[in-house]
Amino acid sequence: MSIPNTHIRAVLADYLERFPKEADTAAPLVRALAEGHGPVSPEGLGFAHVTTGAVVLDPCWRVLMVRDEGRGSWMLPGGPVVETDECLREAARARLSEATGPVAGQVEEASGDLPLDLGLGPVRNRRASDGSEHQDLTFLYLYRATAATIPAGSGAFGDLAWRPHTDVPSARLAAKISQALATDRATVGV
Repeated sequence: MSIPNTHIRAVLADYLERFPKEADTAAPLVRALAEGHGPVSPEGLGFAHVTTGAVVLDPCWRVLMVRDEGRGSWMLPGGPVVETDECLREAARARLSEATGPVAGQVEEASGDLPLDLGLGPVRNRRASDGSEHQDLTFLYLYRATAATIPAGSGAFGDLAWRPHTDVPSARLAAKISQALATDRATVGV
């Protein structure tokens, strides 16, 4: 079974209700869903895949990132939606587990069914020999590390490290993380 388009439409509608200024980012997916394309079928989507990812914050408000061995750059754990995924939130958790191994068992969900961010970004096309890139549309979910320290080290796809939240791939996402941190600090009276 794959994630049904009705689920993706519902999550996307809720997300755009909360963040209406991001309609341009979501436009390729909105069009693809209207044309009946599924999330794991890149044909005709105008981008490669629907992907999910995780923004994992530790108690020191750092973000867990994975080094892309091919590019040498740091990125958030995540990956494409696959046929066995049943919902976006669970797909994000599965991709986190695949990328980080035991770290995924030491985090709790913090964003519920609504993603923290929706990103459209370039990804190296591994099938193409010319090094070309395509665009992936990523539903990013927020997680909190439950342990005071989760060891960084080597994950399935590269090195893991706790990085400043400002190292994330977009300024908009960094601002959303800052807002979540400000809410946390207000809650605990810091």
